[in-house]
Amino acid sequence: MKLAETFTEALKQIERERGISAQSVIEVIESALLGAYRKKMQELGKMDKDSEVELRIDTSNQNEIKVYMLRQVVEGTSDNPNEVSLKEAQKKHPEAQIGQELRMEMSLSTREFERLATQVAKQAITQRLREAEKKAVMEEYRDRVGTMVTATVQRLEKNNVVVKLNNKSELVLPASEQLPNDRYRYGDKVRVYLSEIKETQRGPHIVISRANSGLVSCLFEIEIPEVADGTVVIKSIARDAGFRTKVAVHSLKGNVDPVGACIGSRGSRIHPIIDELKGEKIDIVRWSEDLATFITNALSPAKVVQVNLTEDKNNATIIVPDDQLSLAIGREGQNVRLAAHLTNCHLDILTESELRKQKMEMQQAAQEKARIAAD
Repeated sequence: MKLAETFTEALKQIERERGISAQSVIEVIESALLGAYRKKMQELGKMDKDSEVELRIDTSNQNEIKVYMLRQVVEGTSDNPNEVSLKEAQKKHPEAQIGQELRMEMSLSTREFERLATQVAKQAITQRLREAEKKAVMEEYRDRVGTMVTATVQRLEKNNVVVKLNNKSELVLPASEQLPNDRYRYGDKVRVYLSEIKETQRGPHIVISRANSGLVSCLFEIEIPEVADGTVVIKSIARDAGFRTKVAVHSLKGNVDPVGACIGSRGSRIHPIIDELKGEKIDIVRWSEDLATFITNALSPAKVVQVNLTEDKNNATIIVPDDQLSLAIGREGQNVRLAAHLTNCHLDILTESELRKQKMEMQQAAQEKARIAAD
């Protein structure tokens, strides 16, 4: 069976324009055609699952497809598709002998196979092009994991957004990695964070996000020169994407105020970041080597009276004025939750009244214990 006369030229064009070798495309087509041929012949009873078959595309000889099957020579006719009679075998192999295994060329019925072959070849080429493009994107972005890139919105698929990087491969921004206030239209430019490259059964998968804390870090590097040059260091970030983020910063130079550098004159530096994050509130927290001081700063805007740390410094009890309790905890526990994440410490909040009550109960218990001992 012969393929179209333009087949070879089409392979050369793919090689020139996409950088994919013609031989690799041929190998993919051969594999796909062999699978389709084997399935068709098994349906017709001319082959079984144990048949050893080989399919080759000969581009040097008029783009001809040839199929070979290993068959054993037997004396008479046989219903076994893997066997051939001596008489039939000697028509093409005059020196054939009984018991010998021959690599015999199989006939291809154009009526049964030509339409199927064309369809399979197209699918195989499309698949190979997609794989090559995906591999190229992987190679380009493998070293850029942990950075921010600008993508172009292509279309919306239910709650997911399909974007394109550098007019090349399309990636999916899932709903779970979007911000609640994000709105997308075709052609919009959107900044996304390259979170990771996952190995899946369908091959490598680039994970992009707008909810990852890394996006905030990248935006700080762009908008704040002191962060970009390393004068101000981001120590940690705690984020409730779309709602509120706490960023702990520290200055390596004593004459540079890290909080002021990040906010800018009248908020000139922080506002572009807030705009990019669609109104997400950002708290700039002064980092301190002293954990109690850091926790106090992290719970801002609430006022803290006292911080009691456990010996391992993994847990802390925070004492706040009675009128500061709701502010310290925040709506739905957001403020204390973010502060705990930022400081990597479990935080328990107590009011001064609760602390006094605890101390009174402890004193009463101690007095009762002493009275019992005296009796």
